[in-house]
Amino acid sequence: MAQGNIVDAGDVLIVGAGLAGLFTALKLAPRPVTVLAGAPIGDGASSAWAQGGIAAAIETGDTAESHAADTIAAGAGTVDEEAALSIAREAVLRIEDLLRLGVPFDRDIEGKLAVGREAAHSHRRIVHVKGDQAGKAIMQALVAAVRATPSIRVMEGLSAYELAIENGRAAGVFARPAHAASAPQPLLIKARAVVLASGGVGQLFAVTTNPVQARGEGVAMAARAGALIADPEFVQFHPTAIAGPRDPAPLVTEALRGEGAILVNKAGQRFMTAIHADAELAPRDIVARAIHREIAAGRGAFLDARPALGERFASAFPTVYENCMALGIDPARMPIPVAPAAHYHMGGIHVDARGRSSVEGLWACGEVASTGMHGANRLASNSLLEAIVFGARIATDIDGAVPEGRAASHIAPPVLGSAVATDAPFVSQLRQIMTAHVGVEREGAGLAHALTEIARLERAAGPANLFGNIATTAKLIAASAFAREESRGGHYRTDFAEPRAAFRHRTFVTLKEAERIAEAAIEGAHAPQNEAQASA
Repeated sequence: MAQGNIVDAGDVLIVGAGLAGLFTALKLAPRPVTVLAGAPIGDGASSAWAQGGIAAAIETGDTAESHAADTIAAGAGTVDEEAALSIAREAVLRIEDLLRLGVPFDRDIEGKLAVGREAAHSHRRIVHVKGDQAGKAIMQALVAAVRATPSIRVMEGLSAYELAIENGRAAGVFARPAHAASAPQPLLIKARAVVLASGGVGQLFAVTTNPVQARGEGVAMAARAGALIADPEFVQFHPTAIAGPRDPAPLVTEALRGEGAILVNKAGQRFMTAIHADAELAPRDIVARAIHREIAAGRGAFLDARPALGERFASAFPTVYENCMALGIDPARMPIPVAPAAHYHMGGIHVDARGRSSVEGLWACGEVASTGMHGANRLASNSLLEAIVFGARIATDIDGAVPEGRAASHIAPPVLGSAVATDAPFVSQLRQIMTAHVGVEREGAGLAHALTEIARLERAAGPANLFGNIATTAKLIAASAFAREESRGGHYRTDFAEPRAAFRHRTFVTLKEAERIAEAAIEGAHAPQNEAQASA
């Protein structure tokens, strides 16, 4: 029921309409749920672009314990082992949920679910749809189910930009039209429980596989409300996006390397065999750095699928084939130019095993959350699994913890007030800064420079500009990367190139703590110059 600029969502409000958000809504049915979506549901979600699939120990001889062990090994020493095992154990139940919703997973000739192998998995355990179309097929099934569920209301074309807080509890969100220049009269959407499922951070970087909506705003909203943020410095760069002019950059699924495609430079030399025993199937961070260095050295990097797939390419990987052909590349006859791209954020809003954040009344799931499963380096195809496991857990927790009823009545006004749309030049500058200094390879002086530039852009944008949310998440990532003086998983520092025992732990940081780190880094960066000026 709307009154003025207030909408009473009544019960549960879910921000985000990707896999995590829609699955949570369906699991809450028949409880009344409102889903807030900036784009038409299914269009603005990274989930729809996922080419790999969902990891689950369903092959004979495979176990949840083995799946968890692979997850822990890939996570480079900072995985929450209890979280990894409990999620792996729920995988089969959640796959069954998706089957009931009509997801057409690939099957073998006996009619059993077909499973594929991906990097750093010890078994074939990835369920796919038509090779590389799992994300798209899952989202189509979920969107159809949501449209057919009377208890789910979808509000499209609205973007949340700030949490509404009542006495320290999340009581809804302030939202604005997704494509308007400004929102002088913020829309308050009240609810008794808020679930953030708003996606990742890829668009903070100049080269990314993520849709334009993935700008880290959910992390910022929670952080500005006082939520604890976990592991923000750990960003996974997918090794193989198609290098070219498209933004977002089309992904070349890891499954191609699983089928035997190799990485070569422009001289045709295969370079991964000298770097890691698993060559092209080494952990993603190692492959991404190797490709990054080949490109930086001027040798270029290409994925050559001709010997492994040849004319079978179009039928085996139709999405990749279509994306290549649109850019004038025939992958059956030509190597594909590739480059690392920001792909997945291991960090996010810290949540417990039930999906609860440190802010009362606020849950989070999907890429915006950090459950501890991924550690410093996500294992392939674990992200979709984590999203549906936590979607189900959150639904159960809300049903048990939040009795149905009306939303709050006394909510503090938004800090941002009249939210002005983000100026494109600020975002463009930020993306270049993040890629140059907070990207595949990092070092202390570059991170301090990035924090200096983020602060400059924040001041230039002004307090009412929505760029503040984007800058907040960039600051959390850069400050935590500055503080972690080692290399681990997706976080690689050229000035601290090895892991250090003192940093074998997760990062837990508030926005205030990140701002203190940033201020110290900025002061330190200017200290030699200031001292030189004083002595002169």
